[in-house]
Amino acid sequence: MERSAGSSRRRRRSRPVLGGTMAVVAAAALTVTGLVSTAQAADVNNARNAGFESGLANWTCAGNSGAIVSSPVHGGTSALKATPAGQDNAKCSQAVKVKPNSTYALSSWVQGGYAYLGVSGTGTTDVSTWSPGSATWTKLSTSFKTGANTTSVTVYTHGWYGQAAYLADDFEVTGPDGGGGEEPGPVVPATPGGLAAGATTTSSVSLSWNAVSGATGYTVYRDGTKATTSTGTSATVSGLTADTAYQFSVSATNAAGESVKSAAVSARTAKNGTGPVTTVPKHAVTGYWQNFNNGAAVQKLSDVPADYDIIAVSFADATATQGAVTFNLDTAGLNGYTDAQFRSDIKAKQAAGKNVIISIGGELGTVRVDSDASATAFSNSVYALMQDYGFNGVDIDLENGLNSTYMTKALRQLSAKAGSGLVITMAPQTIDMQSTSGEYFKTALNVKDILTVVNMQYYNSGSMLGCDGKVYSQGSVDFLTALACIQLEGGLDPSQVGIGVPASTRGAGSGYVSPSIVNAALDCLAKGTNCGSFKPSKTYPSLRGAMTWSTNWDATAGFAWSKAVGPHVRSLP
Repeated sequence: MERSAGSSRRRRRSRPVLGGTMAVVAAAALTVTGLVSTAQAADVNNARNAGFESGLANWTCAGNSGAIVSSPVHGGTSALKATPAGQDNAKCSQAVKVKPNSTYALSSWVQGGYAYLGVSGTGTTDVSTWSPGSATWTKLSTSFKTGANTTSVTVYTHGWYGQAAYLADDFEVTGPDGGGGEEPGPVVPATPGGLAAGATTTSSVSLSWNAVSGATGYTVYRDGTKATTSTGTSATVSGLTADTAYQFSVSATNAAGESVKSAAVSARTAKNGTGPVTTVPKHAVTGYWQNFNNGAAVQKLSDVPADYDIIAVSFADATATQGAVTFNLDTAGLNGYTDAQFRSDIKAKQAAGKNVIISIGGELGTVRVDSDASATAFSNSVYALMQDYGFNGVDIDLENGLNSTYMTKALRQLSAKAGSGLVITMAPQTIDMQSTSGEYFKTALNVKDILTVVNMQYYNSGSMLGCDGKVYSQGSVDFLTALACIQLEGGLDPSQVGIGVPASTRGAGSGYVSPSIVNAALDCLAKGTNCGSFKPSKTYPSLRGAMTWSTNWDATAGFAWSKAVGPHVRSLP
């Protein structure tokens, strides 16, 4: 808890004197007669975590009766709330180091039910004070003197049996330093990184950024002027004009002050008559969400963590018309997840700046696009699903063959219908991207101007050639980097290349690598660091990011993959 400036060092105001000698005599007289202030210039607050900004660290509460709350607080962002029971008074205490034969001022702020403040183990007379309860913050104060051999006392607060909960905040045990000095206050936080614009409407822009250690809040600026504040890592700036470009930046704040503003990002509001427009971040994480139960954790879309920027709904179903697809939510397999909830969750994800797309294919997919008629059926049916559910685009995950001529036509037709905001992703197998003559690779190059990202599946593979002509085995940094190099040097823009891996050992038959290996491969390609034996001849700072199968297997493993890879992707240059 931050104290006001100078409160840890109390100064006495001196009056003018006739000369230096009189000042010395006067000071001596004050000392002899005992009129010196209790708190001297060298006094400090000896309490630790006095404002509960570090949770219950340094404090012990009987019977787990104490908890940390963010409101109401007296200062800072946290306070103690303790709830008495019939046989428990919700006592919370802290051992405080003190000096022998010294006087200390003890105080705290309280609110709510009966609240006591006291100290024991002084070696002299233990003291306490109390409040019968207050609807507003009330200061309790007392003082105590330590004995000749006392180096530690116990400071405590408690309520009364069976009475209402009490709140306590901003403790002070002010006096001579008992050892260790005064606990340092907060420092001005660092500048937030990773600022990105998400969904836009005609009058609003959604923003997100990386968390900053020690920050208690964030301030968002629009064109240099304060627009809004947030206690989290996202905000929506509203009241904007349609079809207008704005510059946004963000700063981190705490009790010590405000950081330097971040680098600005630009975003344009939607034109009148259009719906949400979601952009893909420069560096993005893609995750496949399972519309079926195969033993992985069953999820709603709302359960997918914010670390995922593109969520591929897996999968669309083939219809009796060749090339056409539809979507059927597996409500029974997803524990009663309703169509209405699913649609609502899509909108919520998009409002948070995420892209939700429909994936076509998968291991058991039977969709075939190999004629003009099937290409048209494909584009018409996918666009119908986009209109119906609000999907941002499509993922091509056809693992049983792809015809580049007609898939190119299908995607071109879809793009003409959907417009420039269309998200197109692909998830070919390693064999599909060994050469630019392969059907998948040709398709990617054919639609390069409208393609978002190719997240090749670096698993269920076996050994493959790297761009240097050497053979690499799956499960290593070299396998990821040397094979990605083929795409990077084969015509795709770095922003169109992502690394696709399983989220856990159960997510694929083979090829699982730990998140640290994924992060090392990303570093190698984007920055030229943490490479294995293969090191690319140049770096690719705009590399798009990573993909995993699946968000459900990630959840099964405690989200270890997204918690590690998500922040790392956002930290890329």
